[in-house]
Amino acid sequence: MSVKILNPKDEQALVNLAKAMVDQQAAKLLVPPQENADGFWFGSGNIIEPEPGRFLLCGRYRNHGDSRTGTAAGTRGLEFTIFEATSPQGPFKRIRSFTKQDLSRVDAPVVSIEGGKLFAGPRDLELFVSTEKGVGYPEKLASFQKPGTGVWSIDRMSAADVDGLDPATLTEAQSSSDGSTLHVKDPVVFEEPAGGAALLFCSHPFSWASSNTGLAVRAAGGGSFELQTHCMIERGPAWDVACTRVTDRLQVPRVGRFASLPPLSLYFYDGAECLRSLDDNPAAARRPRGFSCEELGGLAWGWDSEFPGIQRLSVDFPLFVSLHGTGCSRYVSTLAIGGGIMASWQQSQPDRSQPLVGNFVRSGTVAELLG
Repeated sequence: MSVKILNPKDEQALVNLAKAMVDQQAAKLLVPPQENADGFWFGSGNIIEPEPGRFLLCGRYRNHGDSRTGTAAGTRGLEFTIFEATSPQGPFKRIRSFTKQDLSRVDAPVVSIEGGKLFAGPRDLELFVSTEKGVGYPEKLASFQKPGTGVWSIDRMSAADVDGLDPATLTEAQSSSDGSTLHVKDPVVFEEPAGGAALLFCSHPFSWASSNTGLAVRAAGGGSFELQTHCMIERGPAWDVACTRVTDRLQVPRVGRFASLPPLSLYFYDGAECLRSLDDNPAAARRPRGFSCEELGGLAWGWDSEFPGIQRLSVDFPLFVSLHGTGCSRYVSTLAIGGGIMASWQQSQPDRSQPLVGNFVRSGTVAELLG
């Protein structure tokens, strides 16, 4: 019979492991943004090991620009890039890149490139990438669309290897025409515990009032992802009330106190108290509150047998906050390999840029933390 809850010591061990991975002080630079300035970053991708000793890192370069005033005000989501290395810690060599023009269709020019992921499936290598496309809102909502903006959706391409990825083969993986979930972006893809593949994604309503996590599932041997829910996890009660965007799933190593428990996984997510920055009361305690493009990091867990059910470990406050800039720490992605676990994430700097940083936790340390 499945164990339904974890005891407090088990939960603390999971928190300790996550904090050791997303260690703000131990983080090392993996990929810098194009400028060390506010509004410039690289990330929202992942690292995979498609074959032993070969590591692929992907992400998008984002330059300053604001979709609320039209992306013509800046280059914004500029380019999606793939790097290669012989270690998950790098150094990484750039091997492929896709521009907005590369990812555009005649009827849907890309306005901005958003998050994406590489996934080494059972048959081929898949690239999922989300883009803001220059198409109109549904007719009943057309008056709410700002000039220069579009609608976000997720596309997919596949090939035997990274060299064969061809934007001409892009097919839609997930989109929405409903006002409450109009914008769909930031795919997260992994093997589903029951078989097949799971696609998590972020959605925003047309009003840009929140960020939410949805789920689509592809059956083993299937071709398309079927929508399961637009709300895999409810937004939180406090620091993450405006945004709860899952960015990664990590199966917990079955060592130490978790060796005899049923399989379970950690889920890293981005959260924010508001979508726009709020002013602090000078008489109250100051804290990073998170807002759109400057989210903070949270953690949840769930039994694999009960997926997609997950439970928060960061209820009142975030767990991951940069020591610099806005405190932004987001888009965590992890990779478990033989020697340990690699974590990467976007981290705010004193100049408010967000490079991709990473930290590797060796297997011995993992075993100690879960012991």
